Amino acid sequence: MIAVKPVFKSWAPEWLIRGTIFIVILPCLLLFGLSTANPNAAAGYYGIEPADVQYSMIIFYAAVASFFALERRFFVYLATKEYFLVGIILQIVTSYICYNTQNLHTLFIFRFIQGMANCGTTSICITLIFSRIQSERAREMGYSIFYGMLLCISPISILLTAPIVDAYDYNFLYKAIIFCYIPGAILLLSIMNTVRLNRKIPLYQVDWASFVLYALMLCFIGYVLAYGQQYYWLQDKRIYRSCGAILVLLLIHILRQLNLKRPSQNMEVFKYRNYIIGVFLIFVLYIVRGALNITNLYFATVLGMDPIHIAYIMMANIVGIAISVLISSRLLILKRPMRLIWIYGFGLLLIFHIWMIFLFNTQADASTFIIPLIVQGMGAGMLMTPVIVFAVSSVPERLGGTASAVGVFFRFMGFCSSIALINYYQLYNKTNHINRFQEHITSLNPVALEKLEIYKRALLAKGASTGQASKIAQGLLGKSIEIQAQLKSAIDYYKVISALLIVVILIIALIPYINRTIVNLKTKQPAPISY
Repeated sequence: MIAVKPVFKSWAPEWLIRGTIFIVILPCLLLFGLSTANPNAAAGYYGIEPADVQYSMIIFYAAVASFFALERRFFVYLATKEYFLVGIILQIVTSYICYNTQNLHTLFIFRFIQGMANCGTTSICITLIFSRIQSERAREMGYSIFYGMLLCISPISILLTAPIVDAYDYNFLYKAIIFCYIPGAILLLSIMNTVRLNRKIPLYQVDWASFVLYALMLCFIGYVLAYGQQYYWLQDKRIYRSCGAILVLLLIHILRQLNLKRPSQNMEVFKYRNYIIGVFLIFVLYIVRGALNITNLYFATVLGMDPIHIAYIMMANIVGIAISVLISSRLLILKRPMRLIWIYGFGLLLIFHIWMIFLFNTQADASTFIIPLIVQGMGAGMLMTPVIVFAVSSVPERLGGTASAVGVFFRFMGFCSSIALINYYQLYNKTNHINRFQEHITSLNPVALEKLEIYKRALLAKGASTGQASKIAQGLLGKSIEIQAQLKSAIDYYKVISALLIVVILIIALIPYINRTIVNLKTKQPAPISY
């Protein structure tokens, strides 16, 4: 039940309200990708492995996904202003601790707490956003803009953090995020009345046990997918035991939800065929979207771009997202067939990946990649809102909360699976290519020997001794081999993603009953957190 008293003070104009909500939500989204905004800087500062950096972000995501179902209880218990203040204080305090610590386990613990607080704060923001939107047409635009903004947050976070990392140590990012929270928090607290957006429900029978079991399961899943390739999967006892823990926790979680009178996740959602299709497409979309990191790696390792120049070129991706957000929202307003929108979106992503297979090279001009990145952004932006809203609309309104919570789980799984696949191609597939190249060199491959001689002659011409020239030339040849292996690995990965996209497009084209789901934008809002 919404209070009669208005949420915002009468003197606050609409532009100030919307601008304040945006200022508040931006650091919440930036905090999500802070760990991987500059992975090399993070690994160097903490003295950790790249997989540890990945896991610090997975921990954050696991907290969001696991706390989402429980968060609603606190949202309806506390007044909106009080709940927002608690969330902001928690995020500022945990950011300060992350700023001061260099202990990896401390970082993991407080990143998890940050994720929980971030879930609450973002939930308030998206609720306030949609409280300002009344018409269905405006809600379609609202969903499209919000999820489009989420897709843009990765390149934006790189763009904003790169100058800071260049000037300061990596941990200064957490200090910077604290200062980003303060203006928005002060503004929002100043223009809000002390009201409730829902009828108050006492905090009794809070299902903490389900939250703990579910959070542990997600943390173990993230651990296996982040470290699996590095530890050779089930050959390592840590991965083997983690897989066992996942199976046990999953079984307990399902049995618990089936037997609870008020389950946090109602398994009934899996009875709806179109919901299963929706979450499957969400899972695939996150794997495909994650493949863009391969392009970023190519820019960094092969073309030698620094983070800020990568961020500049990725602005093209943001342009593509902005264009597709306008198009997809228009298609939703016009009630165009959902299958058609999906085929457009996945088709654009397929074009991008096939195009990039031919563009990967040791030498390339940055402008060559602008149009492909726009196409990729258009594909991702065309799909995000329609797929998520379709999934939630596929179940009755009473199951909307569960549909959103389970949707976050599949987004989490897609995100972690993308990391696992990229790790496989970076650690195993790339190593295989390096070994093959080295075999050709040891068998006196004339091309390799000719390249070695070119390096030697160039070094001798610069005044190096024969011994120095030989040693440096071997190093340069080794680096050349690694770059070629990186290229081959990237091409192999994009071929797999292209094949996956072809299969998905065929499945969508051959399933006629997808269009029977009526997209309902007035149903319970889909989960806001994403990446």
